[in-house]
Amino acid sequence: MKFALLINTGPYQHQAADTAYQFARAALAEGHTIRRIFFYQDGVYNASRLSVPPQDDRHIVRRWSALAAEHRIELLLCSASALRRGILDKEGARVNAIDTDNLAPGFRLAGLAQLIDAGIEADRLLSFAD
Repeated sequence: MKFALLINTGPYQHQAADTAYQFARAALAEGHTIRRIFFYQDGVYNASRLSVPPQDDRHIVRRWSALAAEHRIELLLCSASALRRGILDKEGARVNAIDTDNLAPGFRLAGLAQLIDAGIEADRLLSFAD
């Protein structure tokens, strides 16, 4: 089965981001595919490379990056949600005269059309929210 995931909460706000990550790992282990994971609203905080959780806590941002690299999954952020929350790629930082970007490896900004495409291409689109 082909899944697409939609994540609407930040990495440490609620259990949703952890649940989505665990679901993705389990689905992939069972032979299913996940082509695209879309982060929307506060979910875009899952992509900040400046996130520094305590050493004894899980690092959800790095987990997403590693999962994407290992399984060739697109990690897409709603560009409008990201910009509103200060999540910038190199181009966004340059255009807005900000001295650095903060997008973690494997993530990229996209429009809502990519979310619609993910829903069309997948057998199931699962939403993870609070």
